[in-house]
Amino acid sequence: MDKILADKHFKVVDYFQKSIDVFPSVDIKGGVVITYRDAKTEFEPIGFFSEYEELKSILQKVLSHQGFVKNEFSNLISSQGLYKFSEVAFNEHPEIYEVQGNGTAAKITSNAFEHLPHIFHEEEPDNPDVFIRILGRSKNQRVYKWIEKRYTLPTDGYCESYNVLVPEANGTGAIGEVLSTPVIGVPVIGHTDTFLSIGKFTDAQQADRCLKYVKTKFTRCLLGTLKATQHNPRETWANVPMQDFTSGSDINWDVPIPEIDRQLYSKYWLSDEEIQFIEQNIKSMA
Repeated sequence: MDKILADKHFKVVDYFQKSIDVFPSVDIKGGVVITYRDAKTEFEPIGFFSEYEELKSILQKVLSHQGFVKNEFSNLISSQGLYKFSEVAFNEHPEIYEVQGNGTAAKITSNAFEHLPHIFHEEEPDNPDVFIRILGRSKNQRVYKWIEKRYTLPTDGYCESYNVLVPEANGTGAIGEVLSTPVIGVPVIGHTDTFLSIGKFTDAQQADRCLKYVKTKFTRCLLGTLKATQHNPRETWANVPMQDFTSGSDINWDVPIPEIDRQLYSKYWLSDEEIQFIEQNIKSMA
């Protein structure tokens, strides 16, 4: 994809945000783009494509900011399917193989909540030190269940840290959508593959500040530059700039989210027109 966007012989001819305008019976997330390539003619490389000129200029200002490092924030985000069944779990409960769907391998899925109630317990056990809590979905609701630690694989420090837990997928990919109720995960709280962890923070305060950052219109605007479907994998957060979530931050995190947004607009030198674009197109989150 990067090769195409940098190709001087390639250009966008037309774009349809709603695929039904081209294919009435087909829903294509992200829309439909008509392109043209001419090996004998040079065009301006696409670089980043958007129907919104304001979004292009906002992204350019962020990417050219002296403190921006590509993927620095997205590196805080776990891979999809972070929590997995261990070999011990498979050896003691081979029925797990029957529950796991094709392609899920050892990932702990919400499907397991329904089919493995003898492994995932609803009530807190008498010896919680040898268990972890797993956030997942059951009957279209978020629920927490308990599983023995030995039945799960190590998570590179995520399970032992404070994190912001966000859904792996939500919405349609349209710019400005809210994220479905991100929450803070304290140590020894994990999740099924329907969620992602952001952080590995050492304290709850940093996680809370990151949660506020994720809820800002500024952050979700930049997420929208790469999120074209309902999925929010690590790669879609690559254009979101890293912030300092400690007490030494240049952002005052102790104010309401709209105030944090205003600080971010100022930090990245956004114009009145760019600010207006964000305020009008990105939905608020409490």
